[in-house]
Amino acid sequence: MRAIWKGAITFGLVNVPVKVYSATEDHDISLHQVHDKDGGRIRYQRRCEICGKVIDFDHIDKAYDDGERTVVLTDDDLHSLPQERSREIDVVEFVPNEQIDPIMFDRSYFLEPDSKSNKAYALLRRTLEETERTAIVHFALRQKTRLGALRVRGDVLMLQSLLWDDEVREAKFPALDERVRLSAKELEMSHALVESFESDFTPGKFSDDYQIELRQLIDAKLEKGDTVSTEETFGERPEDDGGEVLDLMEALRRSVESSRGAAKKKAPAAKKAPAKKAAS
Repeated sequence: MRAIWKGAITFGLVNVPVKVYSATEDHDISLHQVHDKDGGRIRYQRRCEICGKVIDFDHIDKAYDDGERTVVLTDDDLHSLPQERSREIDVVEFVPNEQIDPIMFDRSYFLEPDSKSNKAYALLRRTLEETERTAIVHFALRQKTRLGALRVRGDVLMLQSLLWDDEVREAKFPALDERVRLSAKELEMSHALVESFESDFTPGKFSDDYQIELRQLIDAKLEKGDTVSTEETFGERPEDDGGEVLDLMEALRRSVESSRGAAKKKAPAAKKAPAKKAAS
């Protein structure tokens, strides 16, 4: 894993230097769109709806639309806002573990001690374990101030960003206001059904069957030669208005594919292993 951020947990006079790593990754196979007639790539263009031209990123501003009016925000406008660049994970309070509703959890990160001595890290981890408390923290990531929960997972401190309170919707359904009578027999049968499915949760015994079968389908088509040349799917670049058609991510992707193709031509022939999506 590669650290995405370095900083320090701070509470009182205690300072715990840490490295931050993404704790999860997306394993979905990445697919793109093509024309069903000839397999050509579908391009998305940044086309202005007034002048009809394809616009370069250098000439694109952001805007807010309230339904009737639009406010244009230039780069200078956005740069005038205070940007949070703090490298501290500031502990605000310690709360009982059970008080945090799982619906508030957003992204998860592992924290690695980043000093010659990990005593302060071990002390904080042990204290959270024995007190059965979670640290509520403020931290900055990608120039935004965030709310987080610092807790223990095994031998590691984990930081989980939390949704702000007003980002969690309130569930109000008229049907829940109706009084429902449940008989003792119904509850007994329901409890018996639950008991028949009782088990300990083992994440490893579950798998994403769709992604597995999608990978098998792709590999089968590759094996049969049911493919087209990737280079040919791009066709010719339109020259109607001279605008930039490819966005940055598309340009980077094509550059990577081109360099990989050149490397394969130089390398000796070898059996191709099933492709895997890179971790995010």
